[in-house]
Parts: sequence; structure tokens; C-alpha cells
Amino acid sequence: MNAFAGEGRRGEMGVTDTVRVIGGGLAGVEAAWQAAASGPVVLMEMRPATMTPAHRTGELAELVCSSSLRSEGGDTPAGLLKAEMKLIGSVVLACAERVRIPAGKALAVDREAFSRLVTRTVLAHPRIRVERAEATALPADEPVVVATGPLTSPALAAALVDLTGEEHLFFYDAAAPIVHRESVRLDRTFRASRYDREGDGDYVNCPLDQDEYEAFWRALVSAEQHPLRAFEDPVFFEGCLPVEELARRGRDTLRFGPMRPVGLRDPATGRDPYAVVQLRQDNLADTLLGLVGFQTNLRFSEQERVFRMIPALADASFARLGVMHRNTYLNSPRLLKPSLEARLRSGLFFAGQLTGVEGYVESAATGMVAGINARRRQAGREPLVLPGQTMLGSLCQYVAGADPMHFQPMNANFGLLPALTGPSRRGKRDRMVSRSLEALEEYLRSRQFKTSSPCLPL
Repeated sequence: MNAFAGEGRRGEMGVTDTVRVIGGGLAGVEAAWQAAASGPVVLMEMRPATMTPAHRTGELAELVCSSSLRSEGGDTPAGLLKAEMKLIGSVVLACAERVRIPAGKALAVDREAFSRLVTRTVLAHPRIRVERAEATALPADEPVVVATGPLTSPALAAALVDLTGEEHLFFYDAAAPIVHRESVRLDRTFRASRYDREGDGDYVNCPLDQDEYEAFWRALVSAEQHPLRAFEDPVFFEGCLPVEELARRGRDTLRFGPMRPVGLRDPATGRDPYAVVQLRQDNLADTLLGLVGFQTNLRFSEQERVFRMIPALADASFARLGVMHRNTYLNSPRLLKPSLEARLRSGLFFAGQLTGVEGYVESAATGMVAGINARRRQAGREPLVLPGQTMLGSLCQYVAGADPMHFQPMNANFGLLPALTGPSRRGKRDRMVSRSLEALEEYLRSRQFKTSSPCLPL
């Protein structure tokens, strides 16, 4: 039972001491959790009464694309960002650890178990009240975090345009199919993670020889896609291109992308395959497998026809077919400060993919910043601006400071961080990681910041 009572008292800003978070995805959950560390929060989520084209449930933090939260390696951008989030106190990562599934060096989760656990955890928080309603306007009398994601409802999108005077930018995002493990011809596969030298790997690999690959490629580039609406021009994010769009760039493009065979020696031949499709476990029971890098906008009947040309998937039964949907994001360099507060209105913050960050982890991380700063603004304190030497700080500075004429969504990457000083390039990534974590620890310590450690229900 949630112990939230009332809508809060009047605070130092002349508004209630309640922080309102709009959107119950990864960013909204993190924002609500951080803001609830020292005061009441209302978390608004319109699902399940009002659904989006991509969501299937009313659970919080539903993962609509991949089940992977990317690499945990300490020398990777995603791994560094996770380390920073753990220093601050991420509820999303704490839940993910509880329901993780094998995925090599990546943090992958059982998507249904993950969203159920996040929902239970948030509902159990004594200072968070979840309100199942669609937000059609922006409240004016309380700090607000807008974390409605790439599928912001038309009514709220219109309210944002009215407030900012800016048109939204659009791009398209796509999800990959998922198959039932029992329908895969496992005798045409081998288990391995890339470059693993011994033991079973975390991926089911489906090899293709040259003739099989070229037949598959020809079918893929000529397959029929779902039609776009007349007013929608497809502007794809390069990090999540539909597999058919990649294939159209050249006969071998897939062999240097999602079907690259390097580091995957087929034990049946003793050689690297000509091409390979990797399948990744998608649930704890290991009954579902997702096609890695195979996001698509093909018609459903065409997906079944073309993807069954992969020898191991000749008899595949699809638990979910791929879908593509429009993603919406703001021209953030014109609208936001590095604290993720709107330039036009004090106390209004944005988080997640709506800001122009791309990826689950990036979305959750910006939610943390927005939630912390909304609470600080409510208390009459200046919002935090994380150091640019940190991955999270550099992401926030990117969305606030990029060229507004050519602004595109951005993943965490080492190119966002300041260059290292000194002549030596040896151990460059390790030095960047150490510098980032040290800078974050010192910054949080100097601001007397107390982490909001997740307490998960059993």
C-alpha cells in the first residue's frame, strides 16, 4: 500500500512540495525515484488506459525494443555510464541485476520480469503515488519532469509546441523479432560469444554459407515494407537502422554489421562462417530468443517469409514480429540547459529520449539528473550540472549545447568526453574511466549529495 498522502505543502518556490513526473518509462521511473528521496512525487503514466503503438502492457519501464542494457565492460561507454549511475543510486540498474539473463558482457534482462519488478518497487515507495492518467497539459504550480519518451501523446506534444514555439524533430525506431526457442533448428546453430575461446557462449549463432547469404540478401532488399503515412518522411537514427535499410546499402553491408562472422568459429567446419545471425536469450525461462540487430519495418508476412530463409529459422515460430514506430525528440540545444531544465520556464525539466539521448541506459541516466534537479529546484536550491569529464555530464552538455541546426540523437560514447592531456595514449580508455568516476565522486561529495539506494521488494 502506498503511503502517499495529499498533494503536498507549499514549498520555497511558492509551489507545492510535490514533484510531478510525466511518463513511466525508464527515465520517468528514475526521475520519480530520485525526487522521492526527500519529498512526495506523483508519477503519471497513461498506460494501460491509453496505449502507444509500441507498448504492450501497462507496466512501468516496459522495454519495447531490445532486452539488453548494453555492455557492462568498464572500458566501454555504456559500462562507464552504468558505473556513474550506480554511484548516484539507480533503481533501474538495481532491478535489472535481479532479473538478468546471460548475454556475454552485456546486461540483459527478462523484459517482463524486469518491468514487473520495477513496477512493484515504485509502488512500494512510501513517497511515490502512481497516477494512471494521460497528461494533456503542463502543470504550472509544481516542478515537473516530462519523460514521455519518443511516443509522446498528441495532446501533450501539442502543449509542448505551444510552450516552446519549436517544432519537434522526428526519426524512426524499430524493434527486432523474437522467436520461440523450441522452433529453432538447433542442429544448424552453435553457441558462442564473439572471440570466446572455450566453453559455451551466451549467443545462439545461426551460420549461413555464401549461397544462403546471397539468397537471403536478395529476398531482404526486395521484400515489401509497411507503408508510411503520406506526411511522414522517414529519418532513421543511424544506431537503430532497420535491417532492410542496411541491406540496401550494399551486398556485404550486413556482413560488416549485424551478420558479421568475425570471432565466431563454427565447430562444424572449424572456420568462421560466411555470415551469421545471432540469437540472444530474451527471458529468464530461456524459451524466447531475439534476433540481434534485426530491427525491421517489413510487413509481417514478409518477415516470416524472409527470416525463415535463415537455415536455423526455417521452422521458426515468432513470439513477436518486428515493428517500426515514429520517435519524437525536442530540439534540445535551443530548449534545455545542461541541468535538463527548460530555458523558458524554471522548474520544468525533461528527461529520456525526448531530450535527444538514445538508448535505455542513457534515458534512465538523464531521468536521474532531471529528478534530482526538480527536487532541488522545489527546495529553492540550484540544480546540479554534472562535470563534463563524466559520461552523464557530457551527455547532458551535448543535448544542451550541440548545433541546433544539425541536432541528432546521441548514445554514450568516449568522443563526448574531453581529450586527455599528456603525450601518452596508452591505456586511454582506462584513464578516461578513472577520470570520470573520480570527477563524479568529488562533485557529489562537494555538493553533499546523498545517494538514493534502491530497496527492492522480495
